[in-house]
Amino acid sequence: MTIEIRVHPALSGTMQGDGMLQAEEVMAMMRLHEHGWGAKRIAQEFGCARNTVRRYLREGGVVAYRQPVRRTAFDGLDDWLRERFFRHNGNADVIRQELASEHGIVIGLRSVELRVKPWRRELKAQQRATVRFETPPGHQMQIDFGDTKVWIGGERVRIHLFVGTLGYSRRLHIRPSLRERQADWFEGMEGAFLRFGGVPAEVLIDNAKALVEHHDAVTREVRFNARLHAFARYWGFTPRSCSSGRLERGRPIWP
Repeated sequence: MTIEIRVHPALSGTMQGDGMLQAEEVMAMMRLHEHGWGAKRIAQEFGCARNTVRRYLREGGVVAYRQPVRRTAFDGLDDWLRERFFRHNGNADVIRQELASEHGIVIGLRSVELRVKPWRRELKAQQRATVRFETPPGHQMQIDFGDTKVWIGGERVRIHLFVGTLGYSRRLHIRPSLRERQADWFEGMEGAFLRFGGVPAEVLIDNAKALVEHHDAVTREVRFNARLHAFARYWGFTPRSCSSGRLERGRPIWP
């Protein structure tokens, strides 16, 4: 019995590179195989590799393209990247530097920008939904801690930086320390009062665990610890707390 299966020349031309074959070509292969043709004979007929024929026969038809899973330098860091993205107001270069200092990952700025791109729309939406809150002279000081790494005695050491910022003039007081304990917060505030020559009416805190015992993000209920209350009474200021991450470049933004 003679079997005749015609394949259009335009389709046959796509087989020469042994890439993905057209559906019509694969179906022709399957029909020939059902009639007893072997992989070698089918490969000769279609002008492709024998392994290509075997792959289609094994899959039972057209093989769907499978996107290869590629490992990246960001694997396992999704939560960390998202937190740092919003903490630094979308600054990809700061994230790149912290990837190197904290995780030992040296990578280009463009790669970081592409990785955080899906969150930029959410960041812009948050920025549109906030209102800047300005204060009169002497009314408020905002405090927070940052960190960096420096070389001390030939060893790379993490340094914590207390930053006090006056709400009106934007004057800064910065105090380095090796830790971020409650005592370091108090010493930072005392240094700022002495540096600025006075005590503001309010001190705004970014929900620091060393000073805030409880902060309900929904009800905005805040409970400061007893030592902070005693410290505030001694110096004569009122402590206030904003939601975590709501100090933008030292300026409080609400809600």
